Amino acid sequence: MAVEIERKFLLASDAWRKQVVRSQRLRQAYLGGTRCSTRVRIGDDGAYLNIKSMTLGIARLEFEYPIVLADAEAMITNLADGAVIDKTRHYVPIADFVFEIDEFHGANAGLCVAELELPAIDAKFPKPAWLGEEVTNDRRYYNLSLVTQPFCSWST
Repeated sequence: MAVEIERKFLLASDAWRKQVVRSQRLRQAYLGGTRCSTRVRIGDDGAYLNIKSMTLGIARLEFEYPIVLADAEAMITNLADGAVIDKTRHYVPIADFVFEIDEFHGANAGLCVAELELPAIDAKFPKPAWLGEEVTNDRRYYNLSLVTQPFCSWST
């Protein structure tokens, strides 16, 4: 069984931008569900169907499968449950890890979140100076939540 172990952080500065080795624009939509989220994602590297358990926290069940681009486009156009997430993902390697920094566009513009997948819940990882507050347990920062409550609607 596949388990994703991931932590999410806000960013304390833009210093990470100097360390980006690759970026890709992503569009993704959610297809509904009560016990899991079903996501269709299109990026530079292809199209994928992803199913994740809707548990809050560091570890969640996750399954991902490549799909035909035309099918992904049709799913996003015809089956999306809410808005489409539009973001640029930047890849920043630090030691043996790769931080994935999502810079959101559209209704979520202004939001940047760093994600880090880990081999174990208690794994030690580097904490660069640009890494800010951890928001792993804050549902608002999950893409599924940003579909229905975009960043632009948050009160500061």
